[in-house]
Order: sequence, then structure tokens, then C-alpha cells
Amino acid sequence: MSAPFAPPPGPLLDRYRAGDLRALARAVTLAEAGLPAARPLLRAARERGARAVVLGVTGSPGSGKSTLTDALIAFLRQRGQRVAVLAVDPSSPYSGGAILGDRIRMLRHHADEGVFVRSLASRGALGGLSERTLGVLALMEGAGFDWVILETVGVGQSEVDVAAACDHTLLVLTPAGGDGVQAFKAGIMEIADVIAVNKADLPGADRTVRELMAAQGLGAHDEHTWFAPIRRTVAAKGEGTEAVVAAVEAHRAHLGDEGLQRRREARAALEVRTLVQERLLRRARELGRDLYARVARGDLDADDAADTLLRGDL
Repeated sequence: MSAPFAPPPGPLLDRYRAGDLRALARAVTLAEAGLPAARPLLRAARERGARAVVLGVTGSPGSGKSTLTDALIAFLRQRGQRVAVLAVDPSSPYSGGAILGDRIRMLRHHADEGVFVRSLASRGALGGLSERTLGVLALMEGAGFDWVILETVGVGQSEVDVAAACDHTLLVLTPAGGDGVQAFKAGIMEIADVIAVNKADLPGADRTVRELMAAQGLGAHDEHTWFAPIRRTVAAKGEGTEAVVAAVEAHRAHLGDEGLQRRREARAALEVRTLVQERLLRRARELGRDLYARVARGDLDADDAADTLLRGDL
């Protein structure tokens, strides 16, 4: 794919390495579009090494993920730490772009040089994360932020992908709607490193906490098992954010260097897999129309068609 509007790589790369937020925004745009001009920037990001705390925030729609993320930004900035947020939004069926938009949800931080917020469209990705999400995360890490927060749409498979994409996973639930029981049934409890029962000033919060604690005791565990701390939050009032951050930092200490490295290797595996999948699907779109017609007519079976696409010998 050509990149007619890509800037000269040298100046942009230098500005990105210097921590220029406009250069980071431009780099994210290039990476999201999958343009070749993004590759030197992605290499530079990875050469710098992973230093940030990468936190995934997920949960059911309406649980207050965005409000809690906003409260976490405010708390971390009070501690003097720089924060980048990548909000993965549902895609518009018309434009393909993010529907919700970062400026709507976290407008109060727009003038803060220590905060960078960007929306990324899921573009219908099966796991809720687009194939470019991990590249954008790498660019944010490489820009020298202390925390990088990935907030997802919180539907379907996205929770599992977030666990593979981040160092730590924060699951946000609410007292209403039986979220605690549903999380256990869906297996989401297994990937949560920290659980926030948000809107904890609503009736039923104590019951939800009890259900979650009981559910944790049902799974197989030994002396090395990490039981996700359950923290009550009222994100709209900024309550409970300090306890959530402390729980994330405790999980980081529990993992240690070796555990963090294993998680980063899982992230690299997910990134490579999603890029391979994207390229195979693109090849299928470009080359497969005749194959599909032959399968539909019964001239070729689907397994042979798939092998032909993988070999590229059309």
C-alpha cells in the first residue's frame, strides 16, 4: 500500500524519540493505517524497551469503565506519573471509525502534557481488538509513559484478548444485573488480576463482593495462586482509585521480572498472530473470489481452497 501523505521518516522519528506528543499522534495514525512509514517508529519504540505498566480495563457495557479510567488518570497524575490511554471503541458501520471518541469521555485532560488519549476503532475484530492495537500500544510504551491503559468495548472475546495484550487486567463490574455471577459463568474471573466493583454506593454491592469472593474459592488453586483483589469504587466521585492502583502494583510485584516477561512474550505472540491473520484475510479477499465460486459449485472442497490460499499458488 502506498503512503502518499507519509512525512519524511527522519524528522518524525527524531521527534517521536524526543517525546513530542504530536509526533506520537502522527505515529499512531500511521500504525493504525498499517502504512510502511510506521515501521521505523515501531522499531524505535521496541528498541527503547517495555517500561510502562500496561493495564487492560474491561467489563460489561455500562459498568463505568471510561469513568474509572478517567479517575485513574487523575490519581496517577497527582502522583506525577505520565499516562497514555488507548480506548478501543466499536466501529461505525458507515465510516469504520471509532464511534465514541476520546475527546468526549476524557476532555478535562486535553491540556495536560502528561496525558495522551487516543481512540481506536475495533473495526469488527473478532476479539474486540483490531490487528493494529498492539502496535499502537508499543508506540505509547516507547514514548516514555509510566502507565499505558487499554480500555476495551467489553463484549464477547475482548476480555481474553486484553489479558494477552496487557501486563495486568482490571475487570470492572457493577452491583446491578448479577455481574458477579455472570463473570464467573463466562470464565472472565480466570483472566482478571484485579476486580473493581464500581458504583459501589448502589444497593447490592456487598452481595456482589461476597459472590465474587465465593466464586474465587471454587477454582483450582495452590500456594502460588493469585486471587484477584476485589476493590469497591465509585468512579464518578473518584473513590477507590488509590486502592485499585495499589492492587495492580501488588500484582506486578507478585509476577516479578520473570512473570512480566512471560506476559510480554504472550503479547508478542498475539501481535504476530493477528498480523498473519490480517494478511491471510487480505489475500483471501484479493485472490479468493474464483475459489469461492468453485467451492460453491462443488468443483473444489473448502480444505483444498484454504490450502491453495495459504500456498499462494493461484
